[in-house]
Amino acid sequence: MRRTLILVLLGLTAGAQQPPTPTDLVKFQVSTNLVVVNVTVKDKSGNPILGLTKDQFQIFEDDKPQAISVFELQNLSHEKLPVIATEKPPEEPDQGPKPEVEKPKKKTEKDLETAAEGELKYKDRRLLVLFFDLASMKPAEEIRAQQAALKFIAEQMTASDLVCLMTFKSSLTVDVDFTDDREQLIEAIQNLPIGEMAEFSAESPGPLDLPADEEEDAGKTLFTADDAEFNIFNTDRKLSALESAVKYLGTLPEKKALVYLSAGVGRTGVENQAQLRATINWAIRSNVAFYPVDARGLVAMPPAGDATQAAVKGTAIYSGALHRQHFGQLHEKQETLYSLAADTGGKALLDNNDLTLGIVQAQKDINTYYILGYYSTNAAEDGKFRRIRVRIPSRPDAKLEYRSGYFANKVWKDFTAADKERQLEEAMQLENPKTEVPMALEINWFRTTSRSYFVPIAIKLPGAVVGMAKKGKDQIAELDFAGKIMDVKGKTVASVRDTIRVKLNDANASEWTKKPIEYDTGFSLPPGRYKLRFVVRENQTGKLGTFDTRFEIPDLNTVWTSLRMSTVVWANQFAPLSEAVASATNDKKLLAMHPLVQENRKLVPSITKVYRRDQNLYVYFEVYDPRMEEGRPPSVAATLSLFRNAQKAYESTPVRVTQLAPSRNRTMPFQFQLPLKDLEPGQYICQVNVIDEIGRKFSFPRAPLVLLP
Repeated sequence: MRRTLILVLLGLTAGAQQPPTPTDLVKFQVSTNLVVVNVTVKDKSGNPILGLTKDQFQIFEDDKPQAISVFELQNLSHEKLPVIATEKPPEEPDQGPKPEVEKPKKKTEKDLETAAEGELKYKDRRLLVLFFDLASMKPAEEIRAQQAALKFIAEQMTASDLVCLMTFKSSLTVDVDFTDDREQLIEAIQNLPIGEMAEFSAESPGPLDLPADEEEDAGKTLFTADDAEFNIFNTDRKLSALESAVKYLGTLPEKKALVYLSAGVGRTGVENQAQLRATINWAIRSNVAFYPVDARGLVAMPPAGDATQAAVKGTAIYSGALHRQHFGQLHEKQETLYSLAADTGGKALLDNNDLTLGIVQAQKDINTYYILGYYSTNAAEDGKFRRIRVRIPSRPDAKLEYRSGYFANKVWKDFTAADKERQLEEAMQLENPKTEVPMALEINWFRTTSRSYFVPIAIKLPGAVVGMAKKGKDQIAELDFAGKIMDVKGKTVASVRDTIRVKLNDANASEWTKKPIEYDTGFSLPPGRYKLRFVVRENQTGKLGTFDTRFEIPDLNTVWTSLRMSTVVWANQFAPLSEAVASATNDKKLLAMHPLVQENRKLVPSITKVYRRDQNLYVYFEVYDPRMEEGRPPSVAATLSLFRNAQKAYESTPVRVTQLAPSRNRTMPFQFQLPLKDLEPGQYICQVNVIDEIGRKFSFPRAPLVLLP
């Protein structure tokens, strides 16, 4: 393993936490672990079995019998309500001012919290959530989802249904809490801000104009993206919003179905699979099943694209490569939707133009069921998975459907040094990841020998999540980092374990919480496919963050038809090594081999691809094995281009390199620097155009970028 480790503070603001207020009251707390299991019981014909009593059920946790403390039967009806109109009535002529009618106050999550533990709040009611992901849909898709929801409310609701309306833009809000008031639901759905987030759909980069959050009376905000830097190109923000939604719903013991109306969950680079698993685990714990509905419906893909796209160039349209690429992108967006449904007991509606079917499917799947609750006899807060088993000895013919188990809580207080080390080791192994510390991660690779590649890994996390402890006149912050890389067989091929302890004065400590922190390490690996898991722990509060992803290092020795290149590093600053807040190693020989370290300065990758106009855009990449002819030096040319709204906003003058790096194996390094002060704020596509003029090979890697004012 070869690695450098640098902690760099980068300048973006974040909020600070307020200290708790002292109190003279003595508070006694008793914590219990009530586990709620929803059980559907059917006979051989698929009909619900009614009339069962608590004594007929047996429930086990890890094969240990548990005493049932909560028992309720939810007897749900499928009788449809009369059809009502959804058209807005014509406006009446102005007849002067009318008396103001006070609108009913919308519910917030506090209303859910008023229910006592195990208390059944909605007796014999079916709970459905319509979740509109407006950040992923284009206006036409939003209208299609809106019409499907209106059709369901007007024509498909039953007497047992209660519907909750949630919307996600830059934040998640509960617009209407669970209600059977169809007029209120129809009005809220008709008032959805169609088209407001169109510029943030994955296929439609546009000007950066973040819409202001709505006032409090428009709904209760449950989740807000921490800041633009960590969320503009991060699909985690959608999954984090879904996680917040299911936590909000988890206070209710009833079974819930969340219909996720979106245009898929796209991928923007290195994705955190841990956030997906955390969202699914919280949904299972909260008795929520996901029913994703792809608002794009059945998509027809002409090989050359539809009328919204410019004419394509090249031969890919004739070979079928372009068509396969389009289908691959479609399936990638639907893969996450399928995972959310399959792992929580729901169903995904994909490639179907009748979006109402997805909502009706969620309605049909919640039939009559029993609510069982027990207080676990296992008080250990170890974060491990607890397996649940339910039996009805008197009805061996009955078919039972229920969740298979849950992950226990884990607390930080009173941990010894050995406990803390064991917690990190377990976090590296457990299938229940932690997402308390948000972070972004970037993986690059550079060839060092014909069979070895240097793989720098950079992690960025908000400074606001790092707690400080007062020690004398100083403030102490401590972070633990643990990571491992596994091959396709699951064998660990490289690992890292570091503790960063930083001592700051009061002035520096206040700046620490306002800026992102970047951690850097690196490994030497052969070509192949790998899985990376990284765990970060903040040692004042014990908050954990997990990042899981897969990556591949290609074998450039087998690349013959295209240009042999490294990954492209998009950076925002050259940081002097002397300004690093903390460093795990000062190995000068190792630093000299690092491709991103030049003259005691390190190129800091912009992991989140978010820049300010007072910064520079730095671009670095390497070309390997350029074509050489006798008596003629190699010649590789490159330019940097920026596109905005499908128009070229900038292109650099060509940079031509004709010499190999003296200390590298047949390597040509390229570097660009672009001041951003003359560019307009907004979203861009950055592209480097690289051509081997002798070998007649080329490459055009690109990446999204956001420029803040």
